Amino acid sequence: MDAYPSGPLRCLVSGATGYIGGRLAPELLARGHTVRCLVRDPGRLRDQPWRARVETATGDVTRPESLDGAFDGVDVAYYLIHSLGTGPTFEATDREAARAFGAAAAAAGVRRIVYLGGLVPAHAPDGLSPHLRSRAEVGRILRDSGVPTAELRAAVIIGSGSASFEMLRHLTERLPAMVTPRWVSTRIQPIAVRDVLHYLVGAAHLPAGLTRSFDIGGPDVLTYEEMMRRYARITGLHRRLIVPVPVLTPRLSSHWVGLVTPVPNSIARPLVESLRHEVVCGEHDIARWVPDPEGGLTGFDRAVELALRRIKDADVATRWSSASLPGAPSDPLPSDPDWAGGSLYQDVRELTVSVPPAAVWQVIEGIGGDNGWYSFPLAWALRGWLDRAAGGVGLRRGRRDPARLRVGDSLDFWRVEEIEPGHLLRLRAEMRLPGLAWLELSVTPAGDHGAHYRQRALFHPHGLAGHAYWWSVAPFHTFVFAGMARNITERAGQDGTRPVPARS
Repeated sequence: MDAYPSGPLRCLVSGATGYIGGRLAPELLARGHTVRCLVRDPGRLRDQPWRARVETATGDVTRPESLDGAFDGVDVAYYLIHSLGTGPTFEATDREAARAFGAAAAAAGVRRIVYLGGLVPAHAPDGLSPHLRSRAEVGRILRDSGVPTAELRAAVIIGSGSASFEMLRHLTERLPAMVTPRWVSTRIQPIAVRDVLHYLVGAAHLPAGLTRSFDIGGPDVLTYEEMMRRYARITGLHRRLIVPVPVLTPRLSSHWVGLVTPVPNSIARPLVESLRHEVVCGEHDIARWVPDPEGGLTGFDRAVELALRRIKDADVATRWSSASLPGAPSDPLPSDPDWAGGSLYQDVRELTVSVPPAAVWQVIEGIGGDNGWYSFPLAWALRGWLDRAAGGVGLRRGRRDPARLRVGDSLDFWRVEEIEPGHLLRLRAEMRLPGLAWLELSVTPAGDHGAHYRQRALFHPHGLAGHAYWWSVAPFHTFVFAGMARNITERAGQDGTRPVPARS
């Protein structure tokens, strides 16, 4: 089999705004490769520290016509897209997206596709979970595209910000005693995210023409119960009391996971359903072409320690929530001067304070997560609970970084849509709503030493339900939004400085 070129390559990374893609792009750059990111919205990459070093191609794998030109001149195309958590039609969406990607790669003469899929159990008497079944089908579609394809199959990925790690972390930390479903006794072969990236980068240089799947996993094979006990020991928690019971189905336990952890039911359920299978590597053939990392593969304990250190140092590059929820990028923005999208409800609050604008901005950029929303905590918590009950993300996603935000960051049940440091933060709602909602917080200088704070909540209703929703919650805005404006400006003040109402 002919050797693949060993020098720099032109790599296309799809899913670059997601958890793995956002980490793979800088790794490829560090190896001297040229990187082109395929994204639906290039603005989502704007604040990435490596943004200026990559090319961008605007395209959506669910719209084949948008992929024209994206693959031109590409040597290796990484497929890091899946529709986890998007609803009952996710398998059909994954199927069509993979076909479009493979066809575009073949038409452009791409020499290799690299796909990160899920580890498939050797035996599944009850059949694969829909999630694993879809991941395996995507691999087959890409291998049948005519482009040599390497499918890397991984089970639980341990790394700061991964959905699997967040689920493990919060279950263990928040429940000193738990009644658990049978899947906690299933054997799993987790892998550290750094080792996943090592194999993804190395797969770019696999021999030309090689098409197959590869199992990748760390050195430890553990049950989920053992993973929780080890996590507790590493973090110094008291020994956890774990009592497995047979009556908790994957569906019921996914609701339990959604209640206790930041991972919403829509993502928890496919993850939990996959855990009912024993997912252990059946081979380690990848090492024939991509040697293991220097010093060996990362063990579970070490992977947890590294992830916790990243979290402690606020150095989490990407999170499971980095990938945006499905939406409509073409929806008009409420800030457009000629916005003509129909009804637009607004709640505007303005205050002028005798503190520097920088002090107000520091509070604005630190909003959400552990800092909360500066008004009526019970109302925010209730809204988060209602959203979780409706299958939404709720408030538990928190923040990637406790002090800094960038475009594309998830922030509880919001997404950072725009940020102008020192001036403007615009958030777009990702909660379940009968319409589209935004929250804008801005600050401008006022006088010699003061600041003018402006806050806008905007809602574009969909149908009668949207209008009814706005008017049903409008009475609470006086407490929630007025309190938020007042408390943010007070928090920014020094020595009890009081806000002075803005004059018209």
